[in-house]
Amino acid sequence: MEVASAEIIVEEWNGSSSTKLSRTATITASPSLSIQRSGSPFHHVWRRFLEAFVPEGFPSSVTPDYVPFQVWDLLQGLSTYIRTMLSTQALLSAIGVGEKSATVIGATFQWFLRDLTGMLGGILFTFYQGSNLDSNAKMWRLVADLMNDLGMLMDLVSPLFPSVFVFVVCLGSISRSFTGVASGATRAALTQHFALQSNAADISAKEGSQETVATMVGMALGMLLARVTMGHPLAIWFSFLSLTVFHMYANYKAVRCLALNSLNPERCSIVLQHFMKTGQVLSPQQVSKMEHILPIWASSWSSKKTESMHVDVSLGVRVSSLNHLELKDLLHSAGSHYKKARYLLMERKGNICIVMHKDSTATDVLQSFFHANAMASLTDKRRILHSESQAWMDKHYEDFIQKLKTSGWKTERLLSPTIIWKANWICGPSDGKID
Repeated sequence: MEVASAEIIVEEWNGSSSTKLSRTATITASPSLSIQRSGSPFHHVWRRFLEAFVPEGFPSSVTPDYVPFQVWDLLQGLSTYIRTMLSTQALLSAIGVGEKSATVIGATFQWFLRDLTGMLGGILFTFYQGSNLDSNAKMWRLVADLMNDLGMLMDLVSPLFPSVFVFVVCLGSISRSFTGVASGATRAALTQHFALQSNAADISAKEGSQETVATMVGMALGMLLARVTMGHPLAIWFSFLSLTVFHMYANYKAVRCLALNSLNPERCSIVLQHFMKTGQVLSPQQVSKMEHILPIWASSWSSKKTESMHVDVSLGVRVSSLNHLELKDLLHSAGSHYKKARYLLMERKGNICIVMHKDSTATDVLQSFFHANAMASLTDKRRILHSESQAWMDKHYEDFIQKLKTSGWKTERLLSPTIIWKANWICGPSDGKID
């Protein structure tokens, strides 16, 4: 007696653990082997093509602001590559390419001097601003592209000033060196922001593919534009300036799309001010519309509503820089208001100064900055309210931090320049008085 065999069905699914799985085929073993494919071949090919340019698991593996930022970023990059062809053409012409009187050694030396000044400029910029790039990623992203525009402008005008040609191209090289450092550092910070599934390397690799395509398209269009405008200075300048205006607009839109959930000094001030007034915490998306993307001095004239208190707070003050009276106030605070704290707060020339303890942690730095901002908000013109601000911190700080976490903020640390000056204080009984 024969036993009827059960029908066996095997399904083929496509996708990884971080993507939405889709069934691509169904294989049936009874009564005969049959394969039924799902979806069109074109859809499968398109999906494989798209995977070369977007992170695995897209869109769930990246933050919502990834797509608008990348679109505007690629558009500004495209305009940059087109303008590069115009500025490079002018630079090569100024060096003497195509002229019989030009010498190889002369052109080589000028190019070498240009690159050397750029390298030195990059090192100096890193030395002075390296630790500040992470805390102000938006601002420096915009500044980096502005410096790149200035560098290309220098290359374009270099033929107009043959007597100071080397000086002009060196200035342009220095300007672009700032761009390289600032753009690379801020891009690393933004990649970490976009990565929702610890996929920063994948995001960075796919961005490289996107930029490669943009570079090829930009170079082709740039060569075409350079060919068309050759011998027509007005057309060259009109094209360059028009593309530069679009470049800055695209950069502005790209940076405005970002809703960073890390806490830097300005974002701390904005969320704390709102919490002290309403008891509610703003989301990263709400704060992104209020914060400055240019230096405070450059944008305060156009946005009075978002004036931040963090300009009144100095983090990591050097103790030996204080005068005799300020030291007395500091020692008194250490023995009365901040016995158990790992930071000291004091008023100095209208600013709230923070002295960090040598054993302070990232959490202590964040707490000290919030405390200083709370003190700046509560302080009147007559006196510094240490007790009142401490009472506010004791009552509201834990609830404030919890609400920050619930709203999507990262509360592990404060993004700020590196604190290199710290102090140590020991509070014990003393019968003497401080003179």
